[in-house]
Amino acid sequence: MSSSSPSKQGPIDRFVRFASIGGVAVIAVLSVIAFFAIDHGEHGDHGHSEGVEAAVQSDAGDPASREGLATETPEDGAIGPEVDGTFTIGERSVAAAATHGPHHLWWLGTVPFVALLLAIAILPLVPATAHWWESNTNRLAVAIGLAYLTLGYLFATGGTHSALLAVEHAIPGEYVPFIVLLFSLYVVSGGIAILGDFRPTPTVNTGFLLVGTAIASAVGTTGASMLLIWPLLRANANRRHRVHTVVFFIFLVANIGGTLLPTGDPPLFLGYLKGVPFLWTLSLWPEWLLASTVLLTVYFVWDTVMYRREDAEIRAWRPAGGGFRIVGGVNLVLLVLVVLTVATVQEGRPFPLLGFDTFPFLRELIMLAFVAASIGLTPRAARDANSFNYHAIVEVACLFVGIFITMQVPLEVLKASGGELGLESPSAFFWITGVLSSFLDNAPTYLVFFQTAESLTREAGAGILQLAGGEFIREDLLEGISLGAVFMGAMTYIGNGPNFMVRSIAEQSGIRMPSFFGYMIYSVAILMPLMVLVVLLFLV
Repeated sequence: MSSSSPSKQGPIDRFVRFASIGGVAVIAVLSVIAFFAIDHGEHGDHGHSEGVEAAVQSDAGDPASREGLATETPEDGAIGPEVDGTFTIGERSVAAAATHGPHHLWWLGTVPFVALLLAIAILPLVPATAHWWESNTNRLAVAIGLAYLTLGYLFATGGTHSALLAVEHAIPGEYVPFIVLLFSLYVVSGGIAILGDFRPTPTVNTGFLLVGTAIASAVGTTGASMLLIWPLLRANANRRHRVHTVVFFIFLVANIGGTLLPTGDPPLFLGYLKGVPFLWTLSLWPEWLLASTVLLTVYFVWDTVMYRREDAEIRAWRPAGGGFRIVGGVNLVLLVLVVLTVATVQEGRPFPLLGFDTFPFLRELIMLAFVAASIGLTPRAARDANSFNYHAIVEVACLFVGIFITMQVPLEVLKASGGELGLESPSAFFWITGVLSSFLDNAPTYLVFFQTAESLTREAGAGILQLAGGEFIREDLLEGISLGAVFMGAMTYIGNGPNFMVRSIAEQSGIRMPSFFGYMIYSVAILMPLMVLVVLLFLV
């Protein structure tokens, strides 16, 4: 939403708005065309979301094809023989376009993604662009513009089908499920007002973080974050020192708390879909307990110091008698139903209890139905108490549509070369999955290294986990991948979906949150020593 009224907009503002809306419309049309044009039947259970993965496995997974020695013809999607330093690229493969473009300048395809990250990090800091960047319309314009550069690169190097395949993978396959889930949890949780005269003491604040960390695995990091961030901010509304509370909230509730169940964080849910037993993640409880205990302890000490610096009237304040109560309790039921929908309704699998095959986007339609129920059934007082609006989720939607498209090329490069990185130890898998999850979406990053670890495991034995489909994977490698994706998703604002929403809600509440790099100062200083400790104790 723009910060200026439409009547006061200049021609440049009107052009940006028109270009943004038009750009989204074109992406939507391309997504529909791509969804129906791509043959989903050949890609397994996940249909539209695995088109790129199948192309990677056929084109980039064969060493012969990477050397230009494949026996398949380009029409079948293989990379043809090298001629004059370039490759003839079959139209099916985004990976081929990403890694074997003209003169091997595949790195050009990663420039839009890097540019978008730099825009998110730098534009809010530059006085000339800071106010301009506050508009979600302008954020969308930058994201869509860079997305088109990525699609232009793929079109130039791999043809129309490669560009469409990237759109199909990014939008119907990843972005739509991602944003519908976040939107559903955002709206439903936003209708639950936890009220009471909470004192803004270190004990109360640590209690909020403890509860959020404890429930995040069950209701998801997004659900727990949206449920508790509003009452926590209300409790601390009169405190001057609040930034550290939001930062630790992101560390614990929006990320590390979701370690113990597949419903806790999207990467773990992808593992469940790949055949990891539902309760396997409970085996990560020692790492979860260590990280949570250390962070809660550090936070309590930090907040105690900050609390002593507050004004005397704030420290002397006592509750006026308003007891604990919940307004909009119907949304607690809807929140559970949304989580159950995510866990049980999967495309191509029998619908729970009824048995019919689940068609594409049925899960998302069910969640949107719960959103409609929430909007209709929630007392206005509940959303008013939370100062609820849609700005934060719109900000996420505007930026991540560009992130999901521009990250297709870096992800494909990673998929094409992931097996050649020489990874063997769980600590190596932890660090590479974690670092890349900090800047790429942690769910597809998890999937890349899950497949790499699976390719290194040939048969059953001690320390080997058998997946539901009969495949095998080393448990120590899976442990490193899972912890890296979940724990280090907290390293940046874009490492996990809830991070950005929590930041946006905090800023709407009057808290001046750190910049992209400013937040990383916190995460590097606090989380990196903890990550090293986790590796030394559990992954070496």
